[in-house]
Amino acid sequence: MDGARRSVELAFAPRGAGFTYERRRPESTTLYEVVRDNLETLYGAVDDGALPIALPAFVRKELDGYLDCGLLCRGFAHVKCEGCAERRVVAFACKGRGFCPSCLGRRMASTAANLVECVLPTVALRQWVLTVPFAWRKRLAYDGTLLGAVTRVAVSTVLGFYRERLRQEGVTRGQSGAIVVVQRTSSDLKLHPHLHVLFLDGAYGEGESGVSFTELPRLSTREVGEVLARAVARIVKHLRRRGLLAALEGTGDADSDSDEPDGLAALAASATSGRSPPAGPEWRRKETLLSPLPAAALHYDKPLCASLDGFTLHAATRAGAMDSVGREALCKYVLRPPIAQERVTRGPDGLVRITLKRPFADGTVAVDMDPLSLLTRLAAAVPPPRLHTVRYAGCLAPASKLRPKIVPRPVVASEGTAEAEKPAKRSGSRYRPWAELLQRCFAIDVLACPRCGGRMRLVALVTEAASAGRFLRGLGEPTEAPARAPARGPPYWKSRVLRRTAGEVAVA
Repeated sequence: MDGARRSVELAFAPRGAGFTYERRRPESTTLYEVVRDNLETLYGAVDDGALPIALPAFVRKELDGYLDCGLLCRGFAHVKCEGCAERRVVAFACKGRGFCPSCLGRRMASTAANLVECVLPTVALRQWVLTVPFAWRKRLAYDGTLLGAVTRVAVSTVLGFYRERLRQEGVTRGQSGAIVVVQRTSSDLKLHPHLHVLFLDGAYGEGESGVSFTELPRLSTREVGEVLARAVARIVKHLRRRGLLAALEGTGDADSDSDEPDGLAALAASATSGRSPPAGPEWRRKETLLSPLPAAALHYDKPLCASLDGFTLHAATRAGAMDSVGREALCKYVLRPPIAQERVTRGPDGLVRITLKRPFADGTVAVDMDPLSLLTRLAAAVPPPRLHTVRYAGCLAPASKLRPKIVPRPVVASEGTAEAEKPAKRSGSRYRPWAELLQRCFAIDVLACPRCGGRMRLVALVTEAASAGRFLRGLGEPTEAPARAPARGPPYWKSRVLRRTAGEVAVA
């Protein structure tokens, strides 16, 4: 979304906040500068074999596309006021799936709007977050079969809990539903596949009067622990029965049968740990030091949060049925991009700093790393093709017979109104234009002329470089993309700190 001043954080701002529109200029951000100045060096180091990782074609396409995202010289839409000829230009986006803050911010806002209006019934929602053991993360990041198996077992376990719990309230054969979002990174961009799942906080039952929803009366921390223990047992049993557990634990010869290239495995392993090149090391900036919690078989870290054998389950976040703003904000949260460009800044000694939204348990508030390490983590964040990051389960699954009875109905205008003259809307999810999303998220009507108050309309989509150059020269805008920095020779690391740590060069 070629949007307002802060494309990610402002997506959670309340409507009517009074923001003004400013064209996004990604080339002025630290994240863009880091990618531009180090991308060719990363490619050269990989091609020379200095970094034993692989960058598949879909990863390179994502990185190259990010450098063209939001640049007017790569094409734009031209809108013009019908009254006073005031004009605006809107740059094209890269439509990335991995890390682009603008494109993923737009995807977040659009998907959340479609979920609230076309998928989720007007009932309470509860977020359940499941994290997996560290040793499993590398394989789950690129193995869709394993990730699908873990997801299905975990989600079906929680759905079974709702069915059994609501049976005590008199709901026979109750059905709940879920929307599963796979997040691939942690807040410091380490590779960390985990599940954010929005469950209908209750169950539907069918009776003589039709379908009705019964809300879960109360959820206790003990019940969260029981659900986690049941899910972990079922996941381990399912994977062991199918011979997949050895692949996750790194035992046996399961890796030899995988289609995953060795270089891609090395990329995932480095991005998961973040401790050694090329995705590390990192230097943590801390405020306070806290002692780690003692390990336990089943431990309750805080209310409605349990941990067991490296798994954690969190179920404390909830939005009520009538809280329309909270429901949409919760959808945006589970769909959020992995990084906000405002959190990437320059650090000391040539390092790049990622400021954390919330401090870690050990007091870390920011992480410093070499630019090449940051690019490696960005590369690992890109999901492989055909790996779906949003899935549906229970009564919200596409094949569910109950789904047509509970999803919101499309709004049909009554006859004789102005709305009735407009073409009929589609009954399902739809593409939402850039202007509609800005109006919905920030209460900014970008199609209202700032000069005369008239309406702007689309005049042309400029895609040819020659036409774009002539138009931009008239506006005083750059006609060429910022030049990429040439590849540096060995040693490839830019920071002296990492060169000294890695032992590549002697520092006087």
